[in-house]
Amino acid sequence: MLEDPKLVQDAIKAPVEPALYKPALDSGGARAIPLGRDDGLDRHTRRNLRKEEIEIARQFHGGRMWPYAVAAFGCFALWVSFFPLAIMGYLNLPLACLISCVIATGGYVTSHEAMHSNIARKGEKLRWLNEAVGAVSTIPIVFPFSMARIMHLEHHYHCNDPLKDPDYTDEAPNWWMAIYKTWYNRQPGVDGSIHHYKRILAEMGTPEAQRALKETMLLQLFFMAVLFTMSWNGYAIEAALLWWLPRHVGLSYIRFYLSWAPHHPREGKTGRYENTNLFKSKLGHVMSMGMQYHIIHHMYPGIPNHRTKHAYYAMRHILEARGVDVSPLPPVGGPAVKGS
Repeated sequence: MLEDPKLVQDAIKAPVEPALYKPALDSGGARAIPLGRDDGLDRHTRRNLRKEEIEIARQFHGGRMWPYAVAAFGCFALWVSFFPLAIMGYLNLPLACLISCVIATGGYVTSHEAMHSNIARKGEKLRWLNEAVGAVSTIPIVFPFSMARIMHLEHHYHCNDPLKDPDYTDEAPNWWMAIYKTWYNRQPGVDGSIHHYKRILAEMGTPEAQRALKETMLLQLFFMAVLFTMSWNGYAIEAALLWWLPRHVGLSYIRFYLSWAPHHPREGKTGRYENTNLFKSKLGHVMSMGMQYHIIHHMYPGIPNHRTKHAYYAMRHILEARGVDVSPLPPVGGPAVKGS
């Protein structure tokens, strides 16, 4: 069901990327309030809810984004320093491996903000910083920023579409199968994850897609060259613990928490208020990278990751009114009660 035209225009004026807002416009969905076109009260209810939602969302856009840049460059520099330190024998390898896993996983969070131009938009003085943050953040997982951005935006445009959503291959019936698929989808000959991404980019055929494919190939070749060179010179264990293993741990963690957990079950759920689920992470808010509140990100990609939790609680009553199951994340201080 389409939104009121005036509300659509008001929404597009909000400080978000217009191209990212359009796919999130309300298209109805079985779980939303059935607001008929010919029912004045229902139309009035929808209009008021949406206006309040937009006003709340505006309060959480922007803010200080420099910590993302500091984290991105600081972690990348630390990770790069591990390699010469390991070769010189000045490194605690198990500890460095653990830190590398954290850097490889957390880098996606900083790159994610850059994908949505939340650090600086086109035409702004610090646009170069936005692009630099994105570029360095995904190197540990051998995933060039150009490909990461295109595929992530395609995910927003076609969320939960089995044919067009690049991340649909992550779908699994339960959490342990989801973890298994994070590994299985990276195997040769399996049309999942990076293989699926490459196919979609090839089908797109745009200059940006061609550039992403080229950069993916170059980064993968560089990754293999580093592993081969270090192994040839007697540092195979160091190479495995500093890059190979952290990369795979990071990719699996990201695909589970950023793709499967907030979108399962995907089938048939493409509406604005149903394509993303609220869930309670056993590892907590930070360890789940804020994905418990991922619905806020899909509704308003311009809200930074660290503010989605606060935005959720500010508009929780609106989400509940629109049919979202808010019981997994109760009001602050309240117990999690199904159906509350």
